[in-house]
Amino acid sequence: MNHTKILWVDDEMESLKSQILFLQHKGYEVTPMSNGFDAVDFVRTHPTDVVLLDESMPGISGLETLQKIKEINSQIPIVLITKNETENLMNEAIGSQITDYLIKPVNPNQVWLSLKKIIDNRRLVAEKTTIAYQQQFRELFMALNDNPDYRGWMDLYRKLVYWELEMKKSDSPEMQEVLLTQKNEANTEFYKFIAKNYSEWMTNPAAEAPIMSHNLMKFKVFPHVDKEVPTFFVLIDNLRFDQWKAIQPIFAESFRIQEEETFYSILPTATQYSRNAIFAGMLPIDIEKHFPTEWKNDDEEGGKNLFEATFFQAQLKKLRKEDLKFSYTKVTNHQDAQKLVENMHNLLSNDINIIVYNFVDMLSHARTEMEVLKELAADEVSYRSLTASWFEHSPLHQALKKIADKKITLILSTDHGSVRVNSPSKVIGDKQTTTNLRYKHGRNLNYDPKDVLAFRDPKQAGLPVPNVNSSFIFARQDGYLCYPNNYNQFANYYRNTFQHGGISLEEMIIPVIRMVSKT
Repeated sequence: MNHTKILWVDDEMESLKSQILFLQHKGYEVTPMSNGFDAVDFVRTHPTDVVLLDESMPGISGLETLQKIKEINSQIPIVLITKNETENLMNEAIGSQITDYLIKPVNPNQVWLSLKKIIDNRRLVAEKTTIAYQQQFRELFMALNDNPDYRGWMDLYRKLVYWELEMKKSDSPEMQEVLLTQKNEANTEFYKFIAKNYSEWMTNPAAEAPIMSHNLMKFKVFPHVDKEVPTFFVLIDNLRFDQWKAIQPIFAESFRIQEEETFYSILPTATQYSRNAIFAGMLPIDIEKHFPTEWKNDDEEGGKNLFEATFFQAQLKKLRKEDLKFSYTKVTNHQDAQKLVENMHNLLSNDINIIVYNFVDMLSHARTEMEVLKELAADEVSYRSLTASWFEHSPLHQALKKIADKKITLILSTDHGSVRVNSPSKVIGDKQTTTNLRYKHGRNLNYDPKDVLAFRDPKQAGLPVPNVNSSFIFARQDGYLCYPNNYNQFANYYRNTFQHGGISLEEMIIPVIRMVSKT
């Protein structure tokens, strides 16, 4: 039975009796009113789902009544019914946030359709989303079992993210559960794919491999650098593909998106490896060889990402692009961010401007440490929404808007993503073993082989060998690596936090987006 409460306001209520009867037969509860004053009082004291409002009434007009009702309850849907089709009136009505409008004379079916559209829209969208996913579920399942190559995995992950975002419209917890299971299966298979192919990608120059951190600049940035048009390469640390989709509409207001692609982060999916590889245009093993004093292994003292500008300059030289005038700006606090906003116009005189922005990474680390953030970013949905809310009000958004009307190329990317961890596993190591939760390197590591991908020879993974007998291990899917001492306390503290460094679709398949100004 439909218990929707309709308020119908019209000074010629007598002529609408048959209409009201029709709606009552359909199960709507209709209250008739003959003037705007009574309607406003009624809305103030009675729950109302939809208002049908005549535009020209004596006393106060429909538009004035609309305004007063919106002041009481801005969320209430209002359908304006009018004889007057002038553009001016329509603009005014739409500006006053009407939900729909009907032209007199209206027939009962028109009114009923309008109500159905307003009231049932959410339910119908939810049902349609669920049915559409059920249809695609089988296709995704087949694709998953069809031995996807690296391109197939990029495509699959993009589809999974699409459905994850679409599921917001569905109110079916069962379907959301099915999608989660499908995503977990995908991560299980993706891990096997990486375990099988990764060292071939790292050691064989002729291997059929995806674009990865160390050749991102070469293939995705430099081909678009034009001395006539300044390029801005913005790297938001730790930005997953689904988080990009959450901020995409904000970018689309100021920029035209020309290319939305993904690439693979190298392992470990951690800043000092993947980001240094991006700027140096080399694998970590080669960075250590060419920059022995600048490269720092995990167990060494000192900052691990202090030489990105130096590495980038070396990459320009290697690719014979020394004539490009570049700037490098790193933002790690609010003061840096304000400086960036003030300096934005000066950057237009460079050929390429690199901006590294550290917010999302701080967010994921702070989320582990702060109870309040655990509440705010309890799951993927709220993590995305927190990212969007941050970006919309961030100095970075402010800075980019300052150059949105200039002829520029904007390339947005990241160094790695993160994954929500839930499955602890034990690792035993010596004092030199690193503390990261998603990867570790050290001598004589003791672990369960089914929980990790191990490289006894780090060179096989394009990584430096920190000590003799050092090996690297990477956590798979949603695993995280804990030491046996205080194991339970440690496991509980980090369970359900966002971490990075290991092997998952969320950490490894990440966005690279090219945009241009709309002018």
